Amino acid sequence: MTALGLPAHVRACLFDLDGVLTKTAVVHAAAWKEMFDAFLARREGPAFRPFDPVADYDEYVDGRPRADGVRSFLASRGITLPEGTDTDPPDADTVQGLGNRKNLLVLAKIRREGVEAYPGSVRFAEAARAAGLRRAVVSSSANCRDVLAAAGIEDLFEVRVDGIVAKERGLPGKPRPDTFLAAAEDLGVKPAEAAVFEDALAGMEAGRAGGFGFVVGVDRVGQAGALRRHGADIVVDDLADLLEDDAT
Repeated sequence: MTALGLPAHVRACLFDLDGVLTKTAVVHAAAWKEMFDAFLARREGPAFRPFDPVADYDEYVDGRPRADGVRSFLASRGITLPEGTDTDPPDADTVQGLGNRKNLLVLAKIRREGVEAYPGSVRFAEAARAAGLRRAVVSSSANCRDVLAAAGIEDLFEVRVDGIVAKERGLPGKPRPDTFLAAAEDLGVKPAEAAVFEDALAGMEAGRAGGFGFVVGVDRVGQAGALRRHGADIVVDDLADLLEDDAT
């Protein structure tokens, strides 16, 4: 291991957004729960089983494009809905309608509560920039740019491959590696020369599937074992831990 606790062959860092750079994963989990619980209560009545903001979020929606998360969770409950279109109103019982409702809830929460970056992640990204490593954000969120700007860290990253870019380029989302591969290509590095930083199980799988040089799992919720099983080479509680390792 050399600079920043990374292998010597790493020339670029590919960061997930929610839960890695910014403290927005909990906001997303709360929005998914509010949206799914309201839908399930309408559909199944008071005996419905609520959405679990830890287990269901980690397994079915975290790190995935919004519509994929809707489909994945509904499939776990044996529910199939019409696909709809991305212009469906948020009260439509379609895959796209539920996704749009969740997005409105997230945006409202962000407006009320603001966005905070993890200090350790900011320190690490700044150190990566100082060390001459290339840097990209890879997120399934269509709100990625606004979140980066609200957190005051947009200037730390050279490339952004988010939900908007993925749609424009026709890139499938995580757990497929395509968005990470696109970010590496945009930075001018090979996958084997890039490190992936993720907190989601789907992101771990994407890092492993893409043949990236190093996959760092960021454990914010006590799932270190699952992150390793899904492809992490190393698991840290915070990216600042890598800086501490490098200093010792």
